[in-house]
Amino acid sequence: MHKIFKNGAIQVSSEESMVALGREIAATLSGGEVLGLVGDLGAGKTHLVRGILEGLGAGNPAASPTFSLVHEHNDGRVPAAHFDFYRMKSADEALGMGWDEYLAGGSVLLVEWADRFDGALMPEDTQWLVLQHVSATERSVRLC
Repeated sequence: MHKIFKNGAIQVSSEESMVALGREIAATLSGGEVLGLVGDLGAGKTHLVRGILEGLGAGNPAASPTFSLVHEHNDGRVPAAHFDFYRMKSADEALGMGWDEYLAGGSVLLVEWADRFDGALMPEDTQWLVLQHVSATERSVRLC
């Protein structure tokens, strides 16, 4: 069970706890959702995604897609695609790799650095997950 901060954010005290939170989030997903993950380097975005993918039944754990920009996971109970916008130079780069098709495809889209380009690529109904450092080992996760 996770502790809740006064601002409603969830307290996460370890990498394992972040993965467990991801599994809990996955239980609420049915396909077509877009989750925008925002936070500084090392805030736990990839660990949270790893837990979500585990919870969806994806056969391979999440790795940061920083160099390939997107990893598709079609072997779980719901298909998912894990994006990393960190190294993208423009929104056009995402559009060029088929972003619109992914949005229309019904997969769960997990987008690290989703606030790049002022969040212009993200649909209106995006579920935002804001991760923040609280201490060297503790993080907060807030659903917006």
